[in-house]
Amino acid sequence: MSHSGDQNNPYAQPQPNPYGPVPAQQNPALPQQNPYAQQPIPQGQAGGYGYPAPGVPAPPPGPPAGAPLSAPGGASRGISGWLWALGGVVAASAIWGSVLFATGGFSSEPSPDLAGYAYTGDLCADTSMTPFENAHFKAKANTGTTSKDANPQHSGAQLTSLDTMTCNVSFEQEGASSSAYSSTWLYNTATLHRKTDPAPEFADGYRSYEKQDTSVGYRVEAVPGLGDEAYLVTRKDEGSTSSGSYVILGVRDGWMTYQSTWSSYASSSGSGKQPTATEVATMLKTSATETLKRLQNSRSQ
Repeated sequence: MSHSGDQNNPYAQPQPNPYGPVPAQQNPALPQQNPYAQQPIPQGQAGGYGYPAPGVPAPPPGPPAGAPLSAPGGASRGISGWLWALGGVVAASAIWGSVLFATGGFSSEPSPDLAGYAYTGDLCADTSMTPFENAHFKAKANTGTTSKDANPQHSGAQLTSLDTMTCNVSFEQEGASSSAYSSTWLYNTATLHRKTDPAPEFADGYRSYEKQDTSVGYRVEAVPGLGDEAYLVTRKDEGSTSSGSYVILGVRDGWMTYQSTWSSYASSSGSGKQPTATEVATMLKTSATETLKRLQNSRSQ
């Protein structure tokens, strides 16, 4: 005859636990242990509060709260330690990555190669006038009292993507008749490109003079010895009834571009002899060589 008390109790014989023994079941009829009562300090930890007594080595740190129990042989502990080490590497990589972003280490923008050139607010002060003066040209005297009447005239601007500098000079030829009309100008520009490399388009910008559909023809030739590359553009004036010339010199040195343009016109009744396009080209190249040196040296001033 079976009794209810004779039924097999699955809790009466605890099954082996591969992760270690589990605490015995508390009898609800017995007084419960006070969770707030001070627990006795295990032998070998007389220091209390989890700190070992002097001379007793500290136990290895256990896994954080919520981590899985160690399997036999310590496999889980080895995996846990590896994961924590990996987490440290990832955290360090994230910190280093944030530093690179903050300092522009991941920026795709190329660094501008300004070849030592610096911005100046007065390009006319750095423009070499000696070659033109040697050819008997001098800047016209100012005809007014305002800045727009000044001669030479300069301007400049510093922007995020580029710095621009200009110098315009109106010349008059020494000994020329005042009754004859003449106009001679020199236009100089210098640009420091800070965001875009001008090299890929520089040559085509001057070669295009030969390709354009116009009644006025131009001749373009490379100029060695000036910057990284330079081009000379000369207007063809065959059969013209006036005396004059139009010549452009373009120079690129790194991400700096420079252009010097000579434009002259004189009526046929004028007594002064105008320089030829070849002579003008020589003056422009000589002036550009000295002017670019000054622009490079202005950084240290």
